[in-house]
Amino acid sequence: EAGSADSRGGHVSACSIEADHKDLIHDVSFDFHGYQMATCSSDQSIKVWDKSESGDWHCTASWKTHSGSVWHVTWAHPEFGQVLASCSVDRTAAVWEEVVGESNDKLRGQSHWVKRTTLLDSRTSVTDVKFAPKHMGLMLATCSADGIVRIYEAPDVMNLSQWSLQHEISCKLSCSCISWNPSISPAHYPMIAVGSNDISRKAMTKFQIFEYNENTKKYSKAEILMTVTDPVHDIAFAPNLGRSFHILAIATKDVRIFTLKPVSKELTSSGGPRKFEIHILTQFDDLNSQVWRVSWTITETLLASAGDDGCVRLWKANY
Repeated sequence: EAGSADSRGGHVSACSIEADHKDLIHDVSFDFHGYQMATCSSDQSIKVWDKSESGDWHCTASWKTHSGSVWHVTWAHPEFGQVLASCSVDRTAAVWEEVVGESNDKLRGQSHWVKRTTLLDSRTSVTDVKFAPKHMGLMLATCSADGIVRIYEAPDVMNLSQWSLQHEISCKLSCSCISWNPSISPAHYPMIAVGSNDISRKAMTKFQIFEYNENTKKYSKAEILMTVTDPVHDIAFAPNLGRSFHILAIATKDVRIFTLKPVSKELTSSGGPRKFEIHILTQFDDLNSQVWRVSWTITETLLASAGDDGCVRLWKANY
């Protein structure tokens, strides 16, 4: 597709890729460096794409993964190798590792992906899967329609067939999406945001934050004075390059961006939740369509959103 100019004179170029999936594509995920891409679909498959020097994308691997629609696919940090995780309506999440064919292999020089483990704890559809920030080690969070966030850890990064379930967090609502807080500051504790698209409980907030308490070794629900009663389809912490507060974007019937700042610096010894101040930075509520995805650039300067109206929008802070 040709590039198009927007009303403010910006210019965005686009290219079309013939993905050859046999059904809806639910997720597209770039690796850390942006030279590889993974897609997943209701055709139960994952495809991996490599970017050539000329800028073209070529499918280098395609395989059937689950026994139902694959909702999400996500990359681990390259420090842990070429590792993907996926989740599906078939109630499982899976971890995949790229293996380069040996010299005596018919796949000599070609990569193929091997399933290292299947995570079977959910009783319902696993709706999202995300690797933790690399400074936390090789950890993986999943959320499910059963209202539970599960956090797994690979104790030996050289053996990805062994994963232990470290935490189960009950959210009381069907979960649709999760996002780890990427901050590496010692003042910030591991934190995960959870969204819900549960329409059966209209009055309940569809957005929650859970923070790890070093004293109790558990995740507790943070106190936040904000309710989001519209279904939440996606949620994303912005990269934190040294701020004392956090920035979050959520995709619901509009795009909302807000700051999250702890009221107190110290955790409570009793394990009780910390309180957070929330300030809405902006709310783009004139889109007239459901927003399905929000994604930050690595420098936190741009937010991309995509929705029902077939548009991808780029949002930039105007200081």
